[in-house]
Amino acid sequence: GELEGIAYRGNFDLTQHQQFSGEKLGYLDPETNERYIPHVIEPSAGADRGTLAFMVDAYDEENVEGRERVVLRLHPRLAPVKVAVLPLFNKDGMPEKARALYEELRPLMQAEYDTGGSIGKRYRRQDEIGTPWGVTIDHQTLEDDTVTLRDRDTLEQIRMPIGDVAGELAKRLAAPWATPKLG
Repeated sequence: GELEGIAYRGNFDLTQHQQFSGEKLGYLDPETNERYIPHVIEPSAGADRGTLAFMVDAYDEENVEGRERVVLRLHPRLAPVKVAVLPLFNKDGMPEKARALYEELRPLMQAEYDTGGSIGKRYRRQDEIGTPWGVTIDHQTLEDDTVTLRDRDTLEQIRMPIGDVAGELAKRLAAPWATPKLG
């Protein structure tokens, strides 16, 4: 597809408009006293074309542990969802802890709460829509109030106190970012 179009229309459009409207559309050059109808160059580069460029650049497929992973490596500030909060299981108080963290993060950034399917499927689903981070609530969370923070691009997982998640994500959103596709 084309990312930017440039149409050289000549003076055809203005000549036709002048002919059928009866309005003079000519320009008088003050230096030469010559009258002419200007030529039109029509560039077109809209938001949809820029979005297409970001999407095409961000799309990636890779093999992780023998399985294909589709990932949308959007810049974290462009990602429509910044973080997914994922309880490991839908029991034992995990959904309640996860929902509380989701409600804390939601006013600060675009967040999603996801309980559908296995944790691996939920990670893959978030990777496909470009969510840069996932926070998993598990059995250890119930014991010591720590969570697992997963990075979409590096697949790195770290444990951290649940109370530090909002600050860590804000710091990561503000940090410089470069696509891992260049590395």
